[in-house]
Amino acid sequence: MDGERRRLALLLEYDGSRYAGSQLQQNGPSIQGELERAVEAMTGNFARVAFAGRTDAGVHALGQVAAFDTVAPYSSEAFRGGLNVRLPEAIAVRAVAEVATGFDPRREALARRYQYRIVNSVTRSPLLRARAWQVRARLDDELVSAAAVLLLGEQDFAAFASREASQASTRREIRDVALRRRDRVVTLEIEANAFLMHQVRRTVAALVEVGLGKRRIADFERALREAKPGFFELTAPPHGLSLMRVRYEPAIFDQE
Repeated sequence: MDGERRRLALLLEYDGSRYAGSQLQQNGPSIQGELERAVEAMTGNFARVAFAGRTDAGVHALGQVAAFDTVAPYSSEAFRGGLNVRLPEAIAVRAVAEVATGFDPRREALARRYQYRIVNSVTRSPLLRARAWQVRARLDDELVSAAAVLLLGEQDFAAFASREASQASTRREIRDVALRRRDRVVTLEIEANAFLMHQVRRTVAALVEVGLGKRRIADFERALREAKPGFFELTAPPHGLSLMRVRYEPAIFDQE
């Protein structure tokens, strides 16, 4: 028997390799489409699922957050188990929490953290081939870190937007950038209040150019400050990117 309408938030992990993106797509399967089918199969009612952030085709997530309304009386734990049984193996609900009516996972998010992985080796990595971009030439980590520091703070990131960008504003605040290397695997993590479309992948591509000596730090900084839309056009491949965490206050899930 159905109860009162309530809103649930989901903490999601997914492999985006076979999906056209998180949002509903005309040209292929989506994470949203799979979730909405699972919710309807479990509850008997259709529910529109909203996401904290859009991920492109091929992009993965460890900490995506979604939300939907339901009148089904199941507990949060029952929803977690029931949805996972009905979802494909590439998608998992890590946790479910009841949230305030009207909770908007995108508008109420305070920050999003992405991770990009690079296999910096002449030899490919079969185990990471769907999770990392192979860059054969040796990256200069010190140069990459020096350029990355220039991204910190609130500023105009129009240089990383597309030429056709329709955003009302291209100002964003990057709060943290961290570069780590473990043997041949280089990991870049970047956190901001919000990102422009493709901003993280274009940022990674530009930093790789600096690390390979193809672009000087002074040129990188000048282009960033001049904020000419579409200046950084090269985009890193999607399969190296993962949405790691979405922050809220108060926190919804333990990972925050």
